[in-house]
Amino acid sequence: MGMTSPVLGIDFGTSNSAAGVLLDGQPRLIPMAPGQSTLPTTFFFDFDTRRTLIGDPANQALLDGVEGRFMRALKRVLGTSLMHEKRQILNDRVTFVDIIARFLREMKSRAEAASGLTFDRVLSGRPVVFHGVDDPREAQAEDDLRACYMAAGFTDVAFLAEPEAAAIASGALEADNQTGLIVDIGGGTSDFSLFRSGAGGVHILANHGVRIGGTDFDRAISIDRVMPLLGKGTLLRDAIGPGTGSTPNAIFHDLATWEKIPFLYTAKTRRLAADMARQAVEPEKLNRLAEVLEHELGHDIAFAVEAGKIAANSNADAPRIRLNDIERGLAAELPHAALAESLAPFSAKLDEGACHTLGLAGLVPQDVTKVVYVGGSSLMSMVPKTMKTRFPDADHSFANVFTAVTDGLAIAAAR
Repeated sequence: MGMTSPVLGIDFGTSNSAAGVLLDGQPRLIPMAPGQSTLPTTFFFDFDTRRTLIGDPANQALLDGVEGRFMRALKRVLGTSLMHEKRQILNDRVTFVDIIARFLREMKSRAEAASGLTFDRVLSGRPVVFHGVDDPREAQAEDDLRACYMAAGFTDVAFLAEPEAAAIASGALEADNQTGLIVDIGGGTSDFSLFRSGAGGVHILANHGVRIGGTDFDRAISIDRVMPLLGKGTLLRDAIGPGTGSTPNAIFHDLATWEKIPFLYTAKTRRLAADMARQAVEPEKLNRLAEVLEHELGHDIAFAVEAGKIAANSNADAPRIRLNDIERGLAAELPHAALAESLAPFSAKLDEGACHTLGLAGLVPQDVTKVVYVGGSSLMSMVPKTMKTRFPDADHSFANVFTAVTDGLAIAAAR
């Protein structure tokens, strides 16, 4: 009887992904590139070489201005009708299932090359909710993700809620009778899990999720601070008569939304922007919008917003979103007060999410002894501030923000 092949733990994330396996009783992240344990969940389809780039090379191609199509935040498409629509990319007509499968196949082959093992079985993290608690797309989203793994060459696919994996990684298996709350703020979803640890392992008391994450923080900041520079909220002269009306919001909202940016680069949208620039009371702003669509600079703006958000969060002096790609010297100021104002609605939703999770388990805030933060977006100061207000007596732990889910999946996969 041969040894059964090991199970690969994969955390497929909205912004970054990672894989791990248990070796000698310890979870080990498998390097995805030299010196890197995570892989940006990004694609770039290069129109000249007809190659598909994944991860950092994809990000670099976008920033270098290579001709092509960039995609990110595809996890948010799971469960939607967009998943199965065929679209022409390079020489192929493909669906998002095919595209995500390419990414997972790449993770599989990199993990096999780095470890010398063969992985046919996978334990994948999944958010507690993809869309919403009673949303009809929930089951479809998991089916879609399973289909992506099967298309990537895995023969056996199992799922574990990401916060449960994080609880396992936080040492909950060793701590006796601790009541902990996992606060997992990813790129696309925020998950809460209350757990009790004891001799029998980790017992999940309640799970709850809300569909907000780091990409939503970026979107709010972009709409509030950047889009006004491109004409959002300005006036257009009526085509007939002396009146004026506001610019339509939809185009600005889509331009601020990671997963919708690629769909704006159409002749129709470019025509709309050119028409608005002609009727604009402040044409220089709408001309910038036309420029962004013409030269496909939407993702450059999104990366600039993300960088500005991180700078403002780290208390940098005079933080700003630098928009030199659009116009030399153009920048959107992002003072700390403005950042707080843009993120305030999310603070309220996260607090509500934590309270709802307590309610599901019949607990009160004083029952929670430990709050464990997971996911890069949990480092936004608004997140711990909100949680410390709600759980002032708990121990707040940031030990494995980036690796907790993958570590937990690796430990659980070996069981």
